[in-house]
Amino acid sequence: MNSPDIKFCGLTRPQDVESAIALGANYLGFIIECQSPRRLSVTDAARLAKPASGLAARVAVTVDADDALIASIIEKISPDAVQLHGDESPDRLRDLKTQYSVKLIKALNISNPKDLEHAHFFADVADFLLLDAKPPKGDKQRGGHGNSFDWNLLKNFKTKAPLIIAGGLSSKTIGLAQKMTKAHIFDVSSGIETAPGIKDATLMTEFMKAARQE
Repeated sequence: MNSPDIKFCGLTRPQDVESAIALGANYLGFIIECQSPRRLSVTDAARLAKPASGLAARVAVTVDADDALIASIIEKISPDAVQLHGDESPDRLRDLKTQYSVKLIKALNISNPKDLEHAHFFADVADFLLLDAKPPKGDKQRGGHGNSFDWNLLKNFKTKAPLIIAGGLSSKTIGLAQKMTKAHIFDVSSGIETAPGIKDATLMTEFMKAARQE
């Protein structure tokens, strides 16, 4: 099994960014101006992301961001990718593609086969599809709940865009996630935290070792 790419998401502290870089994380996610205990302003995200430039891909995570916010993110952060974790349509992604030369990650919340079928609408326009568990009923926070969806749903699923698997990942579950999903990119947030937004260097290290079978 090839070693997967890893995205540490919801980073809020400089020391956690340093640890992520030192451990060889491939993607660093910064949650910008959306409902989350890991929320950052554009200015704070730019400051945190700067040390990772050229060392890891910096991902600006947004939820239904308007044109002004997207423009501010591109100008101040120059992210390697923008993650769209809201109700953005395929046309919204096409519009962004015409305006900016940045990779787009479309996040989709999955709980049943019908949800998965929705992914095909984005396969030609998104650079990556991120599959996450649906949030608990009534919860407006789109991700970071620590719950996984049924990975068996992916058994016969094929799509043009590379998959990123998120939700319920930790050092204890990453091996099974790799085996069941065959994805090459995995996104972890709460599974490496002691509290929302507070990453733990030991948990980060354990996750990377389990993911890369060291």
